[in-house]
Amino acid sequence: MTTSKGNYSSSYYKEPGPKLNTESPFESMMERFRFAAEVLELDEGMFQYLASPVKQVIVSIPIIMDDGRIEVFEGYRVIHDNVLGPSKGGIRYAPDVNLDEVKALASWMTWKCAVVNVPFGGAKGGVRCNPKELSRTELERLTRRYTSNMLDIFGPNKDIPAPDMNTNEQIMAWIMDTYSMNAKRTETAVVTGKPIILGGSQGRKEATGRGVVTVTLAGLNKLGMMPNKVTVAVQGFGNVGSVSAQLMYEQGASIIAISDISGGYYNKSGIDIPEAIRFSKKNNNTLEGFPGAEPISNEELLEIECDVLIPAAKEDQINRHNAGNIKAKIISEGANGPVTANADAVLEEKGIMVIPDILANAGGVTVSYFEWVQDRQGYFWTEERVNRRLNRMMRNAFDNVYGVSEDFRITLRQAAYVYAIDRVATTLKMRGIYA
Repeated sequence: MTTSKGNYSSSYYKEPGPKLNTESPFESMMERFRFAAEVLELDEGMFQYLASPVKQVIVSIPIIMDDGRIEVFEGYRVIHDNVLGPSKGGIRYAPDVNLDEVKALASWMTWKCAVVNVPFGGAKGGVRCNPKELSRTELERLTRRYTSNMLDIFGPNKDIPAPDMNTNEQIMAWIMDTYSMNAKRTETAVVTGKPIILGGSQGRKEATGRGVVTVTLAGLNKLGMMPNKVTVAVQGFGNVGSVSAQLMYEQGASIIAISDISGGYYNKSGIDIPEAIRFSKKNNNTLEGFPGAEPISNEELLEIECDVLIPAAKEDQINRHNAGNIKAKIISEGANGPVTANADAVLEEKGIMVIPDILANAGGVTVSYFEWVQDRQGYFWTEERVNRRLNRMMRNAFDNVYGVSEDFRITLRQAAYVYAIDRVATTLKMRGIYA
């Protein structure tokens, strides 16, 4: 069997959820959800409604493999909520994906959409498979059959998928084509994260990183700090991390530390970020051997004395063991769940402003919304217009969350969940329960 690894590159833009493991971001989120429900004094019935998915679908996906044998995969789609609008969320391909995981991620998407005032509910999908073991043609058959089984679920006015773990813009193109062939019309708005030529949006590559920087600048403003006077450390130099570093660099900030899988790189005088990006591209997308800074570990990077720390690598990086050593004034979560729940209290006690992932990295789903709007209009915006509208929505979301944090005297993370849950609960109360 041939592998499609070379053709199965990650798309620039995804709508990923947190990885679910022992000290998982989802469990951290559920703790914060319960806290928010108590702040809002939600009754038990409303709490149960918001904690329960609207629809759960499991399908069998029989595929004829390249060698002629039939293999059956299992696919899922969970719609957690559609009170604010059509449900929205990525599709992941992974050998360990299961219904409970998809349910958890669907609810997480509900709050993420609500916090940035995007008119979507939360959803998530998945297929239990190992995409690295499938050829390109097998992936296409798998995707098209999964889509065919979900024709009654998907729809531009019902449920809109996007890329997630191990899925990309090519897979979104196959979903769009399969849906369109069955609808007997081209329906580009049924998925987002598509190639530009098929109705994708300008500005999506930088969307998540740009959102991180927008809320970081808003946080600096609240603390009375000028961006051209601050020092920044960025953990992770993938799409989110490199874009965040580049945009903060353009604001005049001194980026004193960056890192990727090869380790961290520190220069107290500031790192030339455009040069670091060029070096990484020429060096097989790694910073290993970067000459413009001295090597440090990823763990050391987190504890460097700086004004802004952007953890944009992976989950559970700041935990109960190292939270007391963090010296930043602002932590802006580019990754999903980089700060564990039991680290929050330590950071709060230290007076560190933590801009939570549910807000900080929501630029991706915001531009996903823009793509859907453009597809429905049949009129596409310039990158400058996309960026301007993204900046406005992210800044408004930050201001709303910050206002809630002041009103209730709670952290920004707690405020983000209070704001999101209140928005969904209030809408539900106004709509009522259909009998």
